Amino acid sequence: MTVATRDRLERAFARIDDPAGEGARACLTVYPDSAREAAGAADRRATEGTTLGPLDGVIVTIKDLFDVAGEPTRAGSTVRTDAPPATTDAPVVQRLRAAGAVIVGKTNMSEFAFTGVGANPHYGTPGNPADRRRVPGGSSSGAAVAVADGMCEIAIGTDTGGSTRIPAALCGLVGYKPSKSRIPTAGAFPLSPTLDSVGPIARTVAACAAADAILAGEEPQPLEPAALNGLRLGVAQGLPLEDLDATVAERFDSAVARLGQAGARVSDEAFPQFDAMARVQSPATIATVEAWRIHHQQLAARGDDYDPQVRFRIELGSAVSDAAYARMLEERAALVKAMDARLADLDALVLPTSPIVAPTMAEISSREGFRDANRLLLRNTAIANFFDLCAISLPLPGAALPVGLMLVARRGHDRRLFALAAAVERASSPSEPTKKGGPEGPPSLSSC
Repeated sequence: MTVATRDRLERAFARIDDPAGEGARACLTVYPDSAREAAGAADRRATEGTTLGPLDGVIVTIKDLFDVAGEPTRAGSTVRTDAPPATTDAPVVQRLRAAGAVIVGKTNMSEFAFTGVGANPHYGTPGNPADRRRVPGGSSSGAAVAVADGMCEIAIGTDTGGSTRIPAALCGLVGYKPSKSRIPTAGAFPLSPTLDSVGPIARTVAACAAADAILAGEEPQPLEPAALNGLRLGVAQGLPLEDLDATVAERFDSAVARLGQAGARVSDEAFPQFDAMARVQSPATIATVEAWRIHHQQLAARGDDYDPQVRFRIELGSAVSDAAYARMLEERAALVKAMDARLADLDALVLPTSPIVAPTMAEISSREGFRDANRLLLRNTAIANFFDLCAISLPLPGAALPVGLMLVARRGHDRRLFALAAAVERASSPSEPTKKGGPEGPPSLSSC
């Protein structure tokens, strides 16, 4: 029996409001009036036998960097609490509302989306649902915790170097990074205009696929899992497999073995392009250079109000001249084309989403500990952004801390990647995903 949207919404509010939970740290803004109005409208449509599509009546959160008309867009920072209010909703927010999604709140994030750790000294860091002493991953930290803790059914985040996939992996969820050009980033406070993308976090591949279609302005299509037998899957060698902790290494090896047993043609693949990526982004990454260009004036005026970890990283971008930055972009464009050609004979790459499980809050309390954890968390996921690929992180089964398996495909092959991911998801978890106490979602999320 399908649970009414209003009932599921009230359960989500109860999770957010629970003083013993993570709601105050995961959700920075809550929309009780507009959410209840939208839920009532969705229930009326259901009673009438009409629907706006697979997100009609689905409880959704949006990251704190998306414009909502009438509000300043904080982007997880106190620097922008007095910014002029947005005049219109971001295009992706408009598309969610038009699709009948019930937007329950805005979620916490790393300040200005500029760390993969997910810590926020201004608004607090939501604890990882698997172990509250650990970080949730970032930058879409509150998004993942909101889904895992039942504050919403789908969370919309952004991904510049892994910001949907890292928290999904560390919190045991599915996170998607689309081909950049498919989803508009207008109305999202930028980190790196070259690399920014918008994507969902949810419990299932089907839910992410449905949200992705709406965000991209596409007609949602039924998601049919691909046949694993005969799939050409390349295990990326070299850097992506270095420094894996024991839990990640064991679970990743088991996952690759299962794919081979299911009939996939698994091969080890070397990529000299990874070394080229590091060379092009020295002495600073493209994201760091572009963040410096966005923030340098504000840093001069209010630098002491920034998260010190974020400020330190942004200021590294000042070392790159305009001419060097232009060369970076030119060389990246050539590497994007080369990588696309390199992947032509593979259906997808397979690699660990993160080489480590979620660090503890204590481990990232020092600058050195934070730097080392952030570097490792971003290392594998950033590949997809740099080479303009689409990528998805899937939770790997196991009793220890959550681990993510990442599938990466060529730019524009998003629909095919969802079909591959659905097949891997089904092979890994033949039973229905555990709800973990969250609100029961509508049937469309598992059948879209």
